[in-house]
Amino acid sequence: MKDPSKLFLKAKKSAFHLWLLNRIMWHIIPFNKPHRFLIEKVEEKGLVMILPYIRKNLNHIKGLHACALATLTEYVTGLTLLTSLEFRKYRIIMKKIEMEYHYQGKTDAHVRFEVSDKWIEEQVSNPVAQYGAVEVDCQVEIFDADNNKLCTGHVCWQIKDWEKVRTKV
Repeated sequence: MKDPSKLFLKAKKSAFHLWLLNRIMWHIIPFNKPHRFLIEKVEEKGLVMILPYIRKNLNHIKGLHACALATLTEYVTGLTLLTSLEFRKYRIIMKKIEMEYHYQGKTDAHVRFEVSDKWIEEQVSNPVAQYGAVEVDCQVEIFDADNNKLCTGHVCWQIKDWEKVRTKV
């Protein structure tokens, strides 16, 4: 897929393209396929996602697994950043993830993460233009179907101009 942002734009308005986007994401990132993360809604500068309460996402006491919740945190923040930024201009890579668990999940979990144009300008565009790279902390809260807060996640992303990326020492 050469330009995934086009599919995200179509998924904002079309149930079929949203379904297609989910299937393509399961294919592109096969590690996440067993979790069956669902992008429920594509917003202007954000996403709403669901972690289904299925066997592959459960721990030994039939609650949502801590690692599945952490992966959802990484996934929703990373996808939101990729779709909100010019993905051909910026390279993003996760630097750190920190989770705080509050409640045991016994139903589907849902999460919403969004950024604003002002946030992108202040936290990403201007610092990257000035320093070549920036680290941003994205905080998300995940809730169950009864609106109990399951966890709070902090994902630190390093965002760098592709022109400044060096892969060899």
